[in-house]
This record gives sequence, C-alpha cells and structure tokens, in this order.
Amino acid sequence: MDVSWEGSGWERLTGRCGRLRLPVWDCTAGLVVGDDAVLLIDPGSCLREGAGLRVAAERMTGRRVTHLAFTHGHFDHVLGAAAFPGAEVFGAVGLDALLATGRDELREDAVRNGLARAEAAEAADRLVVPGHPVSGEWTLELGGVQVLLANVGPGHTGHDLAVCVPGEREVVFCGDLVEESGEPQAGPDAVPGRWPAALDRLLSLGGDDALYVPGHGAVVDAGFVRAQRDTLALRYGVSRA
Repeated sequence: MDVSWEGSGWERLTGRCGRLRLPVWDCTAGLVVGDDAVLLIDPGSCLREGAGLRVAAERMTGRRVTHLAFTHGHFDHVLGAAAFPGAEVFGAVGLDALLATGRDELREDAVRNGLARAEAAEAADRLVVPGHPVSGEWTLELGGVQVLLANVGPGHTGHDLAVCVPGEREVVFCGDLVEESGEPQAGPDAVPGRWPAALDRLLSLGGDDALYVPGHGAVVDAGFVRAQRDTLALRYGVSRA
C-alpha cells in the first residue's frame, strides 16, 4: 500500500517512507508505513514536539504509531517519546540502561541547548526507555515492508542504531552518525576512533544507490557519507589500513 505524501508536510523518500525536518535543531523524524503497523524514527526533543509528530503521523496514515526507533540517546532524538503511548520502543543494546540512569544529564543537556527548563523536566521525568534492545540486527515486519534495525555503533555515541527501509531505493536513517547541515558533532559520549568504521557499516547496509538520511540536514548520497567518513578518519587519526 503506497502512501500519498503530497501536501502532508512530510518529505517523500519512497512510497512507504518519508521524513520531517523539525524546527530549532533541524532534527529529522522518519516515518515508515506498513499495512499493519507504523514506525516513527526519533520522536523529537520534548512532549510538545512529540505530540505534534504524533498528530502529523496520524493525519498522514489514519492510524496510530505502533513502533518507535531511537537512532541514539541525545535529547533532541528521544525526549518526545512519551507522546506515543503504547508504542513499542527499539534502541541499540545498552541505551535502555543509559537513559534509565541518565535522566538528569539529559534534562540539563536539553536546557543547555535552549529547551525551556519546564519542558525539559517534564520530558525527562516521563522518559520512555527502549523495551527492545537491538544487538546486531533486528528485522521488523510492519506488513508489506520489512525494516532492518542495525546496531552499527559506537561512533557518534556509544549506542548508534541505523534504520534501513527497502523501496524504490534503499533508505538508511543514519541518526547523527551523518550530519549535513553542520559538521559532525563529537561530544563527550562519542567514540571517535570507531566512528569511521560505523560509517563503513552504514555504506555496506545501503550500498551505492541508497538515500542516506542524516540526523540533521538534507538527504545525501553514498559519496557524501564516504567523504564524511574520510574527514572523520583524518580528524581523529584513524587509519583505514
């Protein structure tokens, strides 16, 4: 069942797959529509933003979002999750424990980056942690489309998950392993020495013809991902031999 994306506000990537670029931090939220289930990738930075995504997804599909995937654990990618009651939540193995014990740091990071303290506190208090840890790969059957969740990190963080969606072209949601609207950001939880290898894994999953969806910015191709890999390898002195 292909979806009509025109006029929805979502950017069409394939017949079953699209994305939104959210305001303020230019964070990407992805949507995959199956016959039986709907997957949303990265539910936004707070409950208000998550609720807006839920309304937009429901208006688009006529159904509720049944599954969430976190590409990693930064506030702008996870704090909206409580706006999707009943959804099954997936993340890289270990992210559940990290989020369960790191609510205070997540809240403070959101505030440092400009989220109102009251919104950050509410979202952190109601934070949803993944109930389905992905170690290696997990095939998610949505009805008419099988989505591959792949634990490709560490790199940008210690818990990076890619989401691969088949279609007219393979679509790879990269999270912040790839960024287009600015330089890749290596915070204190990054693992720079392994980041280039994580990008090699992304490229092996998607191939030369895939669409690669960064965590921030415009959709890119394999050439962009290779160039970013080489830049990171040079920046952090990682040998590719």
